[in-house]
Amino acid sequence: MILAQAMSSTALDTSDAETTFGSKLFATYIRAASIATTLFPLWTVLFTGMALKSPSSFAWFTTEYFTAALAALMLSMGITLKPEDFAKVAKRPNSVFIQFALCYAMMPLLALFLGKACGLDSALLAGVVLVGSINGGQASNLCTYIAKGNVALSVLMTTATTLGAIFMTPLLCKTLLGAIVPVDAVGIAMSTIQVVLAPIAVGMFLNKNFPKVVKAILPFAPVVGVVSTCLLVASAVAQVAEPIRNAGMSLQIPVLLLHLLGGLVGFILPKLLGFGEVACRTMAIETSMKSSAFGFLLAKLHFGQYAARVPSAVSVVWMALTGSMLAVIWRYIPVPQPKVFDRSLLEKYPPFQPKKMLKNMFVEKED
Repeated sequence: MILAQAMSSTALDTSDAETTFGSKLFATYIRAASIATTLFPLWTVLFTGMALKSPSSFAWFTTEYFTAALAALMLSMGITLKPEDFAKVAKRPNSVFIQFALCYAMMPLLALFLGKACGLDSALLAGVVLVGSINGGQASNLCTYIAKGNVALSVLMTTATTLGAIFMTPLLCKTLLGAIVPVDAVGIAMSTIQVVLAPIAVGMFLNKNFPKVVKAILPFAPVVGVVSTCLLVASAVAQVAEPIRNAGMSLQIPVLLLHLLGGLVGFILPKLLGFGEVACRTMAIETSMKSSAFGFLLAKLHFGQYAARVPSAVSVVWMALTGSMLAVIWRYIPVPQPKVFDRSLLEKYPPFQPKKMLKNMFVEKED
């Protein structure tokens, strides 16, 4: 009896020790993954340098792997979403609508202006406009977190522009570029559905029907996202390393300005419309950071000229650096929080009301 109790006690102690060790190991992994994820811009620069110096090192990362990596990124975003999230968008659509307009109206026109102002040839111009016409990138969610923005709103904005890319990207490319370079608008739409919409739908299905499985794999999603992003950046750069080096500053400057000015407008315009600091930071990062890797894939598959894919490869680098720069700056600028509820905030930052704004702009007040 005593021996049995001793054996039982020993087994329990061993089980507790294993549980404790496993918990410590998992906690160590979480901390390491958090640090690695936060430093993802550094990994982007390192992988870019390797790709420019030795393009053959990433020759194994073919189009099939490229497509799979993009799908993995979209899947990792999909498992964080539920159908109820879209109901939240319907309750507070103002910021999402504004950011959608910035993504698919302001950014394409800014890209077209910068490309022509810098004297880019037709193929490079097409590539720059494509970068301006694609959806927001998933890395924006991480940068929003670093910048103390609204991560949930960031995910919803990324999802909205990602779903919008199915019809907006082909429409913009055909409208703005149809007479410049051959564009397969139907092919772009089909690729968007396959690479973007389908993985998000699968992720949402898993999250709703297999929550325990999703909860178990969710801690590993950021690491998978960072690794996938670094490989996507390196692969895109490696495939056009020589054209990137030959293009010089005439291409670097418009691509950098596209992301930088996009972020500034994405912050200032919502501020003028009365949105709060947190929402403005979120919209700025969402507007600045495009899914450049997806743009590279579209240019590779559906644009007739080889050089059209070069701007997207340049963009993957500047997009990550610009977004991380905004995130780090805002991380050290605290968002002022009132000690008590200040009802005057409702007057300073009222809800965005388009009808009221237009009425104030165009209807003269009576004396």
